[in-house]
Amino acid sequence: MAVQAIYATHVLTGLASFEEVPPDAGEMARRMAVIQAKGLPYIVAERDGRIGGYAYASPFRERSAYRYTVEDSVYVANDALRRGLGRSLLNAVITRCTAAGFRQMIAVIGDSENQGSIGLHRHLGFEMIGTMPAVGYKFGRWVDSVRMQRALGPGAETPPGAAGHERN
Repeated sequence: MAVQAIYATHVLTGLASFEEVPPDAGEMARRMAVIQAKGLPYIVAERDGRIGGYAYASPFRERSAYRYTVEDSVYVANDALRRGLGRSLLNAVITRCTAAGFRQMIAVIGDSENQGSIGLHRHLGFEMIGTMPAVGYKFGRWVDSVRMQRALGPGAETPPGAAGHERN
């Protein structure tokens, strides 16, 4: 499964994920099925006949008051970086979540030095909302977690359902 291979590379060599052991293909398929069963987007991009990256939205938190807020995830193969694929994937996730009536999207970015991910999110309208210093420990060092946020549709300007979308 190409998605598993892309994610495994990020787990083993980078700080985008705070997992330290890559999940196997079966676990990745299970995670994808859970996202899709919730009606959330899980988009896989093919480039030159092979999978170049993927992105999805997941519930930000499980408590019911968070039901209008999602968290995005974007992973791109190393040989497809800096070619606009991450931007296309994230933009598609934003579009689908907006159409589904979600109002806020949160980016949880591993490592405050991850300028690629921070720049991608900033380019697509996310604003920096905070940094949690030294909350992860990976590769022998403490790692920050960055939070960015973007309104979807009318955001917080109107109550839920006012734009014709009601989430359960």
